[in-house]
Amino acid sequence: MLEAQHYSASAKSKGSFKLPEEFDGSVNEAVLHQAIRALRNNQRQGTACTKTRAEVAGGSRKPWRQKGTGRARHGTTRSPIWTGGGVVFGPTPRDYRTKVPRKVRQAARRSAFNARAREGSLFVIEALEFEQPKTKLMAELLSKLELTGKKVLILTADVKQDVIRSANNIPRVNVLRYADASALDVLWADALVVEEAAFEAHSLRSVKNATVEGRTKRALKASEAAENAPKKATDKKSKSVKAAKTAEENKDA
Repeated sequence: MLEAQHYSASAKSKGSFKLPEEFDGSVNEAVLHQAIRALRNNQRQGTACTKTRAEVAGGSRKPWRQKGTGRARHGTTRSPIWTGGGVVFGPTPRDYRTKVPRKVRQAARRSAFNARAREGSLFVIEALEFEQPKTKLMAELLSKLELTGKKVLILTADVKQDVIRSANNIPRVNVLRYADASALDVLWADALVVEEAAFEAHSLRSVKNATVEGRTKRALKASEAAENAPKKATDKKSKSVKAAKTAEENKDA
């Protein structure tokens, strides 16, 4: 179990805070690499495009005659060695999307949080409540935490517009919901400021998701069994009829 520095809403130190069970200190670098590579690939538009020698305009005639000029022979100005000619093996529009299993994404997210917690770059703060969105209040909070000028990721339990708008004008400071932060978001930041209630809200959501998934799987199995029941009954009837026919044929023989 890892611990993090605990602060009040006014950035006063309250000692240490025991992090949840998922903060066990383990960091899987291979899973982190796989997940972050996929996340960065999914951010690519894939619209880079170049023309080959077959797509370049012009160059339908030979620039000069084959012999007698003293220059190298050329057949077309579309050749890649000509300025304005085609591009060899250039990029073409493509889809860079990469699929990663859900459990791999979850393991990468845990590894990223554990990495920041082991470095002592994770700070737990009480409920962030601003009466009105003000950049000054957020700047004062970061200065008290000695995080001015660093890349900071603030993670809240729910979407809080006042906190988001207070941090919009501060460079290199992002605000996200704790459940929405990916491994790439966590590793981008030099320091994490997590709202205390975010851990409880995330654990409750994970339990609810697990129960819903279990219910859906059981419902699917029940529906499949109900669909296959009449088929099995007809198969049994057909087998019994075939057995009776074979028995009668054997008696006649």
